[in-house]
Formats: sequence, C-alpha cells, structure tokens
Amino acid sequence: MQSQTKRRLSPADLDALLRSSAGIGGRPEAELTDGCYNTAYRVLLDDGRPAIVKLAPLPEVPVLRYERGIMATEAMVYRRIAELPDGHVPGPELLYADDEFLMVSLLEGTPWDKVAATLSPAATSTLRRELGAVTARLNTLTAPDGRFGYPAAESGLSGPDWRTAFTVMVEGLLEDAERWNSRLSEEPDTIRKLVAEGGYALDEVTEPRLVHFDLWPGNVFVNGGDRPRVTGLIDHERAFWGDPAAELISLAFGGDVGPDSDVVAGYLEAGGALDFTPAFRHRLALYQLYLGLILVVEDGPRATDDTEHVAWTGEYLAEAVARVRALG
Repeated sequence: MQSQTKRRLSPADLDALLRSSAGIGGRPEAELTDGCYNTAYRVLLDDGRPAIVKLAPLPEVPVLRYERGIMATEAMVYRRIAELPDGHVPGPELLYADDEFLMVSLLEGTPWDKVAATLSPAATSTLRRELGAVTARLNTLTAPDGRFGYPAAESGLSGPDWRTAFTVMVEGLLEDAERWNSRLSEEPDTIRKLVAEGGYALDEVTEPRLVHFDLWPGNVFVNGGDRPRVTGLIDHERAFWGDPAAELISLAFGGDVGPDSDVVAGYLEAGGALDFTPAFRHRLALYQLYLGLILVVEDGPRATDDTEHVAWTGEYLAEAVARVRALG
C-alpha cells in the first residue's frame, strides 16, 4: 500500500545503512508492500541469511500521536516474547533494532490472508484454536512499570489505570482527527461522552497486559497442509499495555470471536480469561470504536487515495459508535 509515511532507500543506501548500524551488509530482494506505515524489504545478508528490514518514517514526517516511538515498541515486544518458553509465541528473531530500523529473521510459512481461501474448514478451525492459545500466552506479558497505555514515552498516552490510559488514547486520536480534518461519523464530544459512560467497565481491568491489537490475518503466518499450525506473529508496533479482551477486535477480521468460537476456545484452553459479561461486551464495543478512530484518522498522514478503503473505514467507525451507544 502506498503511503506518505513510507521511506524508501536505493539498494546501495540500504546496504550502507545496514553496514554502518548492524555491522553487516545486505542486498534487497523485494519490497514488501502490504503494510501502510513502515517500509519493509526482504534482504539477503552478506552471510547468506534472509531477513526482513523495516524502516521507520523519517523524523520530519508527521505521524499520529500513538505512532511516536512505535518501532521501539515493536523491538521491545520481540525481546519480551523471547523471555517466554520456547514456542509459546512463535515469531521471527529480532536481529537488530534502533530508532531508524529493525531487522528480523525470515519466518517460515505464509501470511494467513494469502492462503485463507485454500484452507479446509477443519484446517481453519485448528488454526483459529491455536491462534487463540498463542494470543493468550502473549497476553501473559505485563508492563514492567505497572502503567497502562502505549509503551513509548514520547506519545504521552499512558496512565496509572486503564480508564485513564484509554481515555487519553482516545483523546490523542481526537486531537489527530482535528489536525488532519478527519471525517468522523460522530462529533468528538459525543465520542468523549460515550467513553466516559463506559468508565465503569474499563475499571474492571486492573493489570496492564500486553495487547497486540493488530492480529488480522495478514499479521499471522501459518502452514497449511495435513498438520496446519501458526508459525508466527509479526508487526507488534501497535501494541499497548491494557485489556487482553481488546485482542478480539482485530481477531474478528479472521473469523468468529464469540463465546463459542474456536479462537476463544483456544484462548481459554491456554489459561486466558474471557468472560462475556455485559461490562465485558461494553469494553469490546469501546475497543472497536477505538480501532475505528485509528482507521479513519490514519488516512490523513497516509494521504490515502483509495476511495473504497476510505469509505469502508468510515462505515466501520459508524457501526462501532452505534454499537457503543446501544450498550450504554
């Protein structure tokens, strides 16, 4: 996907960057174009290893407030995952990271969205169940300082409790919406009121857990065949410390996430807790509203010219607002 936040380098410049920072050169083999924020290249390193290099936008490129410092967030998540027992949360190995770029090993498997149509119902069910278990294990990671919200200090989007953090996270997007003249489906003050009315439900979350918040099928690698399995999760840059229930919002892009779904069954079998009470459902609606805001507002700095995508994001946000209002 084309985006104004993407930074592209010539093969020679990319090789020079790798040599000066990571101490090893590499030859780009292809640009990976599915993402809409960072620039990603598949490279062949001088020692023969394949790797993925993700370049952060240049410092002068305007980004959303929650996006400040998110490359460091992704690197942090890879390091925290490495602390877990081997195989608990499969994914690439972090090879190098700084403020400018990170480099990870090449994953086995294929992004789920590329092979979804070829998977049998049985394979899909198996993979959804396993994805639920992997997500539950990822959500066992807790904030080292006990704070909720985004890890990067430069965003300023955190707080001592989940209600406070989530409120400032929403406020950050509303400020970005004003800056970029985003077409919201509801007045900002109405959105603020809806979030405030859900405060009682947010207060039920008392421990800041790691939330990926972008587990759509494109960020989940799988192997199909006779023994389907999840081979890895990628793109942890949107991660925050908060309520694990929020994972269900992006997981819904891959299928059912209701109480009787495969993904919830796998989550519970792995020791996670998802209790579909009225307050829980109210929180889910708020998290869908939050993702809807992200999807609409990010069209500004990306300068998105895909009219179908812009229309879809507007509809998604409008549906989310209606859902919160119905539960309030």
